[in-house]
Amino acid sequence: MTTANKITIGRILMIPFFVLMALYYGRSVAHGHPQQWMRLTAIAIFVIAAASDGIDGYIARRYNQMSKLGTVLDPIADKGLLLAAIFTLSFGNWQYEFPLWFPVLVIARDVALVTGVLAVYFINGDARVRPSWMGKSATVSQMVAIGCAMLFTGSEWKARIAGHEVAFLDMPVFIAGFFTLISGLFYIRDGIRQLHSKGHGEPQPPGKLL
Repeated sequence: MTTANKITIGRILMIPFFVLMALYYGRSVAHGHPQQWMRLTAIAIFVIAAASDGIDGYIARRYNQMSKLGTVLDPIADKGLLLAAIFTLSFGNWQYEFPLWFPVLVIARDVALVTGVLAVYFINGDARVRPSWMGKSATVSQMVAIGCAMLFTGSEWKARIAGHEVAFLDMPVFIAGFFTLISGLFYIRDGIRQLHSKGHGEPQPPGKLL
């Protein structure tokens, strides 16, 4: 097994420890006695796991360790970490909770992506998910939003934008939501292009549909 894949597996194994510390901290907040060491431990695990995303990718490219296993494990590790953090902060009694639309948007995009890939594969016989700067921007902005929500407990900080008061911690969430939505639309467009490239977007004679 390559070094890059070992790092990716390590990132997956860190997810339950992050969730455990985050939930215990949320419980301590609910009981009125926040345990800061739990919050800091959860933050440290998340930061290390998020940083390993770039490290394993660099090692795989730099030392020619690209593998089929890595292409499967890496998105599983990324999505697992992000979804675990978003759910924990949305429903885990932290000082800042993500607005409900944010986890719904993230989950809807990922479900649409997986469904679309399966549909294109079933129809075309193959499917390609091309990495894009928009998709990477969505991942990075989600990690930044999660990091800000864990680091800055002063959710009462507000800024005035276009005459409206916006909480400081809401701003990275709005940015992450924007990139998540746009990246989802990009993936949908790419899937439609793959279908059209095989002629499946054009009317077919009845015999060819069977």
